[in-house]
Amino acid sequence: MVSSCTGASPAAPPAPSSSRTRPSGPPDWPALRERLAGRLVLPGEPGYDTARVAFNTLFDGRTPAAVAGCAGAADVQACVEVARDAGVPLAARSGGHSYVGYSVPDGGLVADLGRMSGVDVAPDGTVEIGAGARLVDVYAALAGAGRCLPAGTGPGVGIAGLALGGGIGVLARKFGLTCDRLVSARVVTADGVLRTVSAEREPELFWALRGGGGGNFGIVTSFTFATEPAPDLTVFSLRFPASAVVDVLDAWQRWVPGTPDELWSNCVLSTGSPPVCRVGGCFVGSPAGLEPVLAGLGVRPSGRLVQGKDFLGAMRYFAGGEPNRATFVASSRMLPAAVDAGRLRAIMDRPPGMNVLLDSFGGAIARLAPDATAFPHRTVLASAQVYASATPATRDTVTAAVAQVRDAIGAMTGNTGYVNYMDPGLTDWPTAYYGSNLPRLREVAGKYDPDGVFAFPQAVRP
Repeated sequence: MVSSCTGASPAAPPAPSSSRTRPSGPPDWPALRERLAGRLVLPGEPGYDTARVAFNTLFDGRTPAAVAGCAGAADVQACVEVARDAGVPLAARSGGHSYVGYSVPDGGLVADLGRMSGVDVAPDGTVEIGAGARLVDVYAALAGAGRCLPAGTGPGVGIAGLALGGGIGVLARKFGLTCDRLVSARVVTADGVLRTVSAEREPELFWALRGGGGGNFGIVTSFTFATEPAPDLTVFSLRFPASAVVDVLDAWQRWVPGTPDELWSNCVLSTGSPPVCRVGGCFVGSPAGLEPVLAGLGVRPSGRLVQGKDFLGAMRYFAGGEPNRATFVASSRMLPAAVDAGRLRAIMDRPPGMNVLLDSFGGAIARLAPDATAFPHRTVLASAQVYASATPATRDTVTAAVAQVRDAIGAMTGNTGYVNYMDPGLTDWPTAYYGSNLPRLREVAGKYDPDGVFAFPQAVRP
């Protein structure tokens, strides 16, 4: 990977211009294979059935036309050029955690970035991370250098999809979203040009990459982030009886806005008759410093865990025992303000198997204006992820149930959603994901991808 430039920069390459018509004919796979330093795998070849699958097993039926294991930016450029010239769908895959399988398009070309996974911490505290790096490796490398980056909790999640959609995590109230820490990125645009973008160099594209969603505008090959010294942390988990659900939901929503930036908390509501909930989180500081903050919740738990940990230990705690793959259906809403706790509890009075995870916002997240980056949900109280396990046999039933909960919450929150929890059934999803930033994002898409080389069902288009 190439380090970020300092000092004067040469003029940026011109933005792609529309070709208006594309050449017809099938992709020249042998020619692409010759260009790649990595491996190209086609249907029927050894390794194809392993290379084509993503994290969610519900999409195991997807059959891309080819999977390119990219070894560097030049391989990504070759993939973009071949897909563009042949008019076939193209998707980059980092961790492969796309909630709806967009990183594995039927009949398309997958640019697998897994080999581009270097993590290089510089003496000034910035870190350059290859777009294929997984969070488990990012955290280990940062911890070894005494640094930290606010990001997610899934160990196998790729840094690219997380950061491009914003990046909610357990340190966000103290240090901001992952995208807020971005200093520069290297990205291959629809014309096959590798660009270095930053606040000074191609600032509109840089703005769009910070929360505008993975898969849009180009394929990022590496990121440079500003990090922080790795702090000591305290993790906690509070359990409550089912009879206290409404009291806990109400208290948690009133408590969160007044807590210090050092505290991130979630409230997880699980379906059942009756539903149950728990409160957990992370505190930048010692267990002794956390205790008076927890006392402010005002509801006595029936069980509790409070443990001090170093940065890497805390990230491993939140990672838990995530499997290599999972089978699920999910959606989301954003809570602009507190919702009626009784109504939310009633929504969850249904068969077990579904969770609504409320993740607290505020703090450093809210100190940027909604249009400072492409991520618009700066002022909300919390995000709400609706998540349910499924099997191929129960997929339709579970999808319908998730939609019912999503829409019932939406009746209280309005049309909102988090782009990293993509849901093709979400009504007016562009507005839900991007709010008032949508027109500007469409302008960036029109400038850098006029012919829809990176189009997919929920892509930002002019």
